[in-house]
Amino acid sequence: MAKSKQTKVLVVGGGAAGLLAAIVAVRNGAEVTILERNQRVGKKILATGNGRCNLTNVDMDISHFHGTNPKFALTALTAFDNYQSIDFFEKLGITHKIEDRGKVFPYSNQASSVLDVLRHELEELGVTTLVEAEVKELQKTKKGFQIAVKGGQTFFADAVILATGGKAAPNLGSTGSGYQLAERLGHRLVEPFPSLVQLKLASPYLKQIKGIKFDGEAEVIVENKSRARATGEILFTEYGISGPPIFDLSRFAGLGLQQNRKVWLKVRIITHLSSVELAAYLQKRFEDNPHKTLAFSFVGFINKQLVPVLLKEVACDANKKAAAVTALERQRIVEILQNWRFEVSGTNTWTAAQVTAGGIDVKDINPSTMESKLVPGLFFAGEIMDIDGDCGGYNLQWAWSSGYLAGFYAASFEK
Repeated sequence: MAKSKQTKVLVVGGGAAGLLAAIVAVRNGAEVTILERNQRVGKKILATGNGRCNLTNVDMDISHFHGTNPKFALTALTAFDNYQSIDFFEKLGITHKIEDRGKVFPYSNQASSVLDVLRHELEELGVTTLVEAEVKELQKTKKGFQIAVKGGQTFFADAVILATGGKAAPNLGSTGSGYQLAERLGHRLVEPFPSLVQLKLASPYLKQIKGIKFDGEAEVIVENKSRARATGEILFTEYGISGPPIFDLSRFAGLGLQQNRKVWLKVRIITHLSSVELAAYLQKRFEDNPHKTLAFSFVGFINKQLVPVLLKEVACDANKKAAAVTALERQRIVEILQNWRFEVSGTNTWTAAQVTAGGIDVKDINPSTMESKLVPGLFFAGEIMDIDGDCGGYNLQWAWSSGYLAGFYAASFEK
């Protein structure tokens, strides 16, 4: 039996998840309005992938997702998967390409092109988009939902999709405002913290080694237990450490810190040799040039700016001759090159974070529809929920997948 009237769907938040949800909802027969608190929709899309928009990833294993229940994301990631996302954007005009680690980008290398085609599709479908419309009140009534916007305007809807994002990158409009709206309707918040972010380290040597880059391995250790490791280009900074591996590990460090646990970062500068091989290599290097100072013996092997700091850490005299280095000193040098430990004192702020860990607890959300189990007609999409992904297109795929389900089921919602 056909529905007697068109379902009115209101999408709160015009980011990636909200825009996808709006398109899917109107394609499925709904009348859709987007309320966006910024001056334009999609500001955060423009910043993704260093301005190139890392649309998705060809490797969509659930191990790339995190939260108190990461398997919650499986249904959505299957219902609208990475290849469906690629096809969706191809049909809108985005030719794609696949780069290292399976990352998918628009062939134009422009995030703006992704936002352009989304906005064009919204206009073609007749979606009403209101900007500078900050939602202050969301109430459930007998007739549906009543939404009050800052400035006095009121809207009514049969179904609402909360796609307000998290707290990462507040300069792009993510303030966590949606959390309060959901909490007032009975939903619980898993305390958010910054993720995909740089780490602060407790070390007296940071000013001396800032700016040094190397390809190595990093590992997060929480209360003497290894939590995760990652490899790639690592960068020392004045406040601590950065680089893609650090971003991938930051969630585990941030969670440990939030739980008031001791968190360490182990850095491995030399990864291509085992400890035994490295010890033998150093012995040969010192024997080949016995009259060089210990410090100068490393020139051409590791960044010379690192050498004095490393030797201070292992209490070796930088000026002693290579021939005089003892087996014990050589072993301490091997240890620092492959097991240099720093205490993690914090993460950088929300402004530096790419994504939010934590959010609205998914235990009260139906994974098959993204509908609230507490409030019929209320749906969730994207970063507002306690699901976050690794660096590499995973968070945008979560936005597309959850947005798809929320839009599809909101459009068919009947009171």
